[in-house]
Amino acid sequence: MTSITIKRALLSVSDKTGVIDLARALAGRGVELVSTGGTAKALRDAGLDVRDISELTGFPEMMDGRVKTLHPMVHGGLLAVRDDAGHAASMQEHGIGAIDLVVVNLYPFEATVAKGAERDEVVENIDIGGPSMVRSAAKNHAYVAIVTDPADYALVAGGETTLEDRRRLAAKAFALTAAYDGAIARWFGQVDQGAAFPDVLPLTLRRAGDPLRYGENPHQAAAFYAANDGVRGIGQARQVQGKALSYNNYNDADAALELVAEFREAAPTCVIVKHANPCGVATATTLEEAYAQAFACDTVSAFGGIIALNRRLDAATAQAITGIFTEVVVAPDADEEAIALFAAKKNLRLLLTGDLPDAARGGLFAKSIAGGWLVQGRDNGVLTDNMLKVVTKRQPTPQELVDCRFAWTIAKHVKSNAIVYAKDGATAGVGAGQMNRLESARIAAWKAKDAADKAGWASPRTIGSAVASDAFFPFADGLLAAVEAGATAVIQPGGSIRDDEVIAAADEAGLAMVFTGMRHFRH
Repeated sequence: MTSITIKRALLSVSDKTGVIDLARALAGRGVELVSTGGTAKALRDAGLDVRDISELTGFPEMMDGRVKTLHPMVHGGLLAVRDDAGHAASMQEHGIGAIDLVVVNLYPFEATVAKGAERDEVVENIDIGGPSMVRSAAKNHAYVAIVTDPADYALVAGGETTLEDRRRLAAKAFALTAAYDGAIARWFGQVDQGAAFPDVLPLTLRRAGDPLRYGENPHQAAAFYAANDGVRGIGQARQVQGKALSYNNYNDADAALELVAEFREAAPTCVIVKHANPCGVATATTLEEAYAQAFACDTVSAFGGIIALNRRLDAATAQAITGIFTEVVVAPDADEEAIALFAAKKNLRLLLTGDLPDAARGGLFAKSIAGGWLVQGRDNGVLTDNMLKVVTKRQPTPQELVDCRFAWTIAKHVKSNAIVYAKDGATAGVGAGQMNRLESARIAAWKAKDAADKAGWASPRTIGSAVASDAFFPFADGLLAAVEAGATAVIQPGGSIRDDEVIAAADEAGLAMVFTGMRHFRH
């Protein structure tokens, strides 16, 4: 059947947004309204004629409302195949009337969990009757329309539904119940039972907006799906201007946001990212100065990059950023003057997050591989004072220790093998993603020398710098490359079977070296 005239509608909603207007529209077209509990009361208070579900079933609502719609008079009216003679005979024999429209949204389970409710209240907000009606109506979408989202009320307010709309509504309904059951399963497994990795891990994602133009490359399709974990990120940011974000924009902007979030309580900080790797990071007294210092680290890679700031974007910094082509700028907020300056750069996307995520938050990271998924906890490790162990004869100076910490924070967000030189709150050189640590150390030093040549400095910023390695030095050669670059302090996890050799090489060179006991591989 293509077009169905709605003769009877069952309305039972937790979120009553728009339901009175919908009911009025349906009643105006002669539709019989059947409802439950609070929804029936709201409709009657609005002056509408409503039939109680108990009148339909012949049973009162009971057990504090737990049992009201779980009845053959309801589900028979939803599941009956209208042009099947046997079904029609059963309906006539038992006095079951057809239900042509179901309007349901479910108990607010996730909102109840999010507010920190006690276990009994959480369990009580597991909807049973609602999902059952949703699934029955969705299964029988050839004859029944199921509406689970107030945004779709207009599709049925006219008193008729098309098969195309019913199919779309059914797909949306099954997605809703899958997500709802997934949220419940995750809560039982991870929160109630305390299992970090339960036997079954349901993932619930909702596509945000239209599919993206393409993925990493033009031959790949892509879309952005938002998680319902309460964390605000790039997908939840307000885009002030610029064309739609691409897959690579999302990926790179997320890398920039995650790194700048490490500095959300720090002095003004600027992060510049290219291909998901930081190419320049600096902390200074003003954002403008921080941007200048970060940009100076690698003026070539910064072209077409992503910039993230930990403070409200001001006009002076915005003016400096407009000096080169930039894909995306991410900031908690922006001055009106800064927004006006960016308006002249129509292709520049400005994203305002309202806040920065907590770098130390928990959560899971998932990656698909052939035949399955790898799932792990987020790398939310934070360096504390009691983790630092000086292993060399020379102690680091207070400034060297500050530079070590800064370099270590950046290295956490650089693809492995990662080497980061830093001095006075700014990166001097970044070596990323090489197959051995020696090459990363050499590349970072070469980039620092190139930056000095371009800027006309007397020497590269690696002279007197601290160098961070995301994992231990398996041999002394990587450390010696840092010595050759002019580093005077090293921070690394330690743990190599050749630690003694590396420590001896550091002592011979007069370096101060600190072990953290924590590795930060990022692949």
